[in-house]
Amino acid sequence: MRTIDKRLTAKLAPVLMQRAPTLTLPYDARCKSRLAATLDTGEEVGVVLPRGTVLRDGDMLVADDGGLVRVIAASESVLRVRAPDRLTLTRAAYHLGNRHTPVEVGVDELKLEADPVLEDMLKRLGAQVERVQVPFQPESGAYGGGHRHGHDETFADDYALAQRVYDEHHGHAHAHDQTHDHAHGHSHNRAHGDDHAHDHGCGHDHGHCDGHAHDHSHEHR
Repeated sequence: MRTIDKRLTAKLAPVLMQRAPTLTLPYDARCKSRLAATLDTGEEVGVVLPRGTVLRDGDMLVADDGGLVRVIAASESVLRVRAPDRLTLTRAAYHLGNRHTPVEVGVDELKLEADPVLEDMLKRLGAQVERVQVPFQPESGAYGGGHRHGHDETFADDYALAQRVYDEHHGHAHAHDQTHDHAHGHSHNRAHGDDHAHDHGCGHDHGHCDGHAHDHSHEHR
């Protein structure tokens, strides 16, 4: 059995793409990086792609023998959402986003996997909803991946990437502000003859649990 283990990013001549055998998959299967599949020719193959890969209609894959395979997004049961005005459609998109629902965004419509609860909610918002059988290609995640939940196997990868992006925008400047040395030696001229160090139990020698090491040794005279 052949193994498909690469996705091409380079453009190919249309004639090569048309000649390649096809692999028709619904959205859920296109989100899996490892699966057993059957080409439209009837050949069984194994798909082993990098974790977090989400295949789209028209993607070109390469098997371990160098053969090409073209991905086709299968038609599936989808809710097509339209609205009499932009505000209603925007509200619909907002409430779907609040529920972390994969959504395909069009110029004047939204598409999502058929769900009777969401269908009822959208109708209550004033949207026009119809069930159709069409390919479903929702928006990719903001950091390059697809839709993720906290229990998904690739969620940790996406979260780590999101954290790095956040740190680049927020943590970098903060790091510059905190590069000064917090080890201060203070001499206090008081009428006490005791030398003491403060340990306030936060893992730091200072009264703040802020992640910085403060070592204040006070000499009192």
